[in-house]
Order: sequence, then structure tokens, then C-alpha cells
Amino acid sequence: MDEILNGIGGGNIVLLLLAAFLILTVFRGVKIVPQSEKYVVERFGRLQSVLGPGINFIVPFLDRVRHKVSILERQLPTASQDAITSDNVLVQVETSVFYRILEPEKTVYRIRDVDAAIATTVAGIVRAGIGEMELDEVQSNRQQLISQIKQQVADAVDDWGIEVTRAEILDVNLDAATREAMLQQLNAERARRAQVTEAEGERRAVELQADAELYAAEQSAKARRITADAEAYATEVVAKAIKENGIEAAQYQVALKQVEALAAVGAGEGKQTVLLPANALDAFGDAFNMLKGKA
Repeated sequence: MDEILNGIGGGNIVLLLLAAFLILTVFRGVKIVPQSEKYVVERFGRLQSVLGPGINFIVPFLDRVRHKVSILERQLPTASQDAITSDNVLVQVETSVFYRILEPEKTVYRIRDVDAAIATTVAGIVRAGIGEMELDEVQSNRQQLISQIKQQVADAVDDWGIEVTRAEILDVNLDAATREAMLQQLNAERARRAQVTEAEGERRAVELQADAELYAAEQSAKARRITADAEAYATEVVAKAIKENGIEAAQYQVALKQVEALAAVGAGEGKQTVLLPANALDAFGDAFNMLKGKA
């Protein structure tokens, strides 16, 4: 070994050491940060800077990357907590919160366990929010409760350099007694609605029947009125004909109708015997004579 060192020479050793030092300095001074992370740099134990994604330079041997913090969105484990509504119903609420770290220098120096701190904050806010609402409001205004939780959690964790991106209420569970009572209430409500629907149907059927009878009566009255008008018109025509032409015109019309009736009787199908009154044939003569008189 001594022979090798003697062969290299003292000057060359210094150059090699200097080259190694330069390489180490560059290695310690250049930091490449991934897109999904931020680095917190300390100098002598105090915060010096925060390195963003890309190539960064620090002072070698003085600055040190103390924390590598992911800035990806994170999801807290699903948490379940008990709460009591304003109408004294015990519910169990399952929640989930999504967040991401925006200012890692605040997160690493102001809070030790981020997930536990956020979970505790969410539990308190959920209990307080549900305590101001009745059970029906919790069920129907879930979106409003979610917005309230998100806003209050965001305000609470703002000093930690954290952004709450989403808060969800996954489920609201009730104890067995409350569920049974609600089921009975639901069944009673369904029965009531069925009765109301049936009554409405019967009432509607009666109304439709009454409308139908009224329509039929109106149509019958119209038909009778039309018939009466037709009869009145016919009477008026006959009266006018008698007035203008005398009684002979009326007798002619009667005789003509008798002739038409006899012709209709004789036009029947098959072999048949037709009995006519003794003066039936006189109708033909009367009609003929009247026709001659008109001529």
C-alpha cells in the first residue's frame, strides 16, 4: 500500500481528495425533489427553507433535508362516533375526510400526528352539528351537515398548513329500538297513504260517474229538444200547407201515406197472406182522385 501511495505521489493524493470533496459537495448541495413531495430544510436545527419539485440547491454541510413530506391527497381511515340528536336519539355516524398538506413547514412543526388530530376534530364537529339537529333533519339534510363539517374542519386545521378537500358522511346508524319504532311509523304512514289513495280513487270514481250521468242527461235533453223542434217544424209545415192549399192537401198526404204503407206490406219476402181492411183499397182511389184534382 505504501508503495502504491508513493507511486501515485503526494500531489495526486491531494487532487483525488479534492475531487472527492467536490463530488460530495455537489451531492450534498443539489437536491432533486419529486413532483409529489416537498422537502423541509433545516440549518443548525432551525427551519431554513422548503424545497419544491425539481432541482434545488442548498448549502452543503450546513443545510440538511429534515422532512420529506408528501403533498398528495390523503384519506383518513373511516371513523365512527356516537352522537345524540336534539330529540335525544342516539346515532352512530361514519365519516371520512380527505385532505392534503399545502405548507409542510407548518405541519411538521405545529402538529405531531396529523391524522389523529384531524380525526379528533371531525368527531367533535360531528357531535356538535348533530346535537343541533333532530333525527329527521339529520336524515334529510345530510348534504348541509357535510358542508358544515367540511367548513369547520377547514377552519380548525388552517394553522396546520392543511387543506380539507372533501368530507363525507358514509352512514348514519340507529340503535335497534329506534329502528323498530321508525319501521312501525313508516308502516303506519304507508297504510295511511294507501287509505288516502283509495278514498281519493273512490271519490274520483263517484265524480266521474256523476259527470257521465250528467252528460247522458244533457244529451237526452238535447235529443228530446231536437225531436220536439222537428215535430214542431213538421206541424208548422202541415199547418201552412193546409192554410195555403186547404183541407184537400192534408187528406192527400194521409191517403198517400196509406198507399205507401200498403205497398210496404205487399213487398214482404216469401209467400204470405196479407189481410187488409175493407176500405184499404179506397185509399188508392182517394189518392188517385185527389191527384187528379190537383192536376
